[in-house]
Amino acid sequence: MKNIKGKKEKHFTAFFEKNELRGYTVTVPSLPGLVTEGRTFEEAKIMAYDAVKCYIQGLKKTKKDVRENETGSFQIAVAI
Repeated sequence: MKNIKGKKEKHFTAFFEKNELRGYTVTVPSLPGLVTEGRTFEEAKIMAYDAVKCYIQGLKKTKKDVRENETGSFQIAVAI
């Protein structure tokens, strides 16, 4: 965790999936219920950043712990 102007930086894994509207749906497994979308990948990244920030602010207001990323990901190549 880095310290940015007195604030701790936390890292979260976000999954971006193409959706039926040709945009992207984003989920963050370590933040249950967090789902957002964007028409483009860039827009989806911005929406994800804002959603995570709002989610964490909500946790802080209710005095709940903000947990660090509890998942990881990697790609698997399968020959078919």
